[in-house]
Amino acid sequence: GLIFGDGVAALTRELILNHPRSQPEHWLFVEDDGSGQIVSTLCLIPWTLRYESVTLRAGEAGIVGTREAYRRRGLVRALFHRHAELLRTGDYDLSHIQGIPYFYRQFGYEYALPLEGGWRVDLHLVPALPPGQAEGATLRLATLDDLPLLTKLYAKAVHGLDIHSLRDESEWRYLFGPSKRTEMTAETWLVLDTGGQPVGYLRVPQEGFGEGLIVNEATAMDATTAQAVLRWLKALCVERHKPHIRLCLPAHSVLLRTARYWGAHDLGHYAWQIRIVDTARLLRKLAPILERRLAASALSGLTQNVCLNLYREAFELRFEGGRLAAVEPLGFSDRGGIRIPPPLLAPLLLGYRDREELARAHHDVSISGEWQHLVDILFPKVTSFIHTIY
Repeated sequence: GLIFGDGVAALTRELILNHPRSQPEHWLFVEDDGSGQIVSTLCLIPWTLRYESVTLRAGEAGIVGTREAYRRRGLVRALFHRHAELLRTGDYDLSHIQGIPYFYRQFGYEYALPLEGGWRVDLHLVPALPPGQAEGATLRLATLDDLPLLTKLYAKAVHGLDIHSLRDESEWRYLFGPSKRTEMTAETWLVLDTGGQPVGYLRVPQEGFGEGLIVNEATAMDATTAQAVLRWLKALCVERHKPHIRLCLPAHSVLLRTARYWGAHDLGHYAWQIRIVDTARLLRKLAPILERRLAASALSGLTQNVCLNLYREAFELRFEGGRLAAVEPLGFSDRGGIRIPPPLLAPLLLGYRDREELARAHHDVSISGEWQHLVDILFPKVTSFIHTIY
């Protein structure tokens, strides 16, 4: 609690002792030899992400901080060096962090997946149920007995997302148990149809940015159900003295789209900062996705060697008959008509920014005309959102 306070101290304790993915070696500390106090911290929180058909290992850089008197001594840099070693030896594909602006760029991180933000729904925007009509859905709190159902319903929550986080029953159990003792605690509400059968769920965090009632997870639902849920959320706001609803949901969510039709206000969004652990290995792992995109394009059956130049190092992608046959590191090279600064590869590969957006904002993203078509085919923008595992 000396660096962040009691709230983060409680979160740290529960993650160390009770999270199913936690390992002792993932928790990194710098201790003052004189006082015995911990003065700088960093941890690795393992996640599993799904990118279309490919499963990726991601290691979150969490709980990063240094006591004020010990700052500017390179302690966080030393911790990130060890964190990077853990990522490499653990065969992680990505590392992600929610952190403060700019600071983590010095460790190779770049904004590459949407995070938080959301839409504010003022209560007067939610219309009352027309007279004589029955409500289209009701809600009840979920319990541990509902975990098998929630595990299945989670598939509805991530439906339509090209990139999302996986969550198994052990992580659901953490959310219903140890997480309740932390500042990450959230209520899980089952959405019931008119016959009382569960058709979905939503999660309402008990703490978060701003004064509104937050919804940061919701299954796919039809418009009638979404309208009923918004009316229920409005009533919950009144009961809990909340001034508005805040929806932190993927852009394609029917619940969010319904609120937008009713006049919800865009609050903007932040983003996860991402670092690629091993570029060649990640490209090989993404081969099924790249091959599928090629097969559906005008360049189907491509046979060509493609040089991806990241300035400090380059990689040759060898396509044979539309298959990515090999990815070979070339070291430093002057070759290639595709030149991208290393950190900007993450938003391109993960579909957060496309070629045109990156080139417009960064003059050192240089892709010659003959290669632009291929880059657009291989790396289009995609829909992504990752839900918490703690």
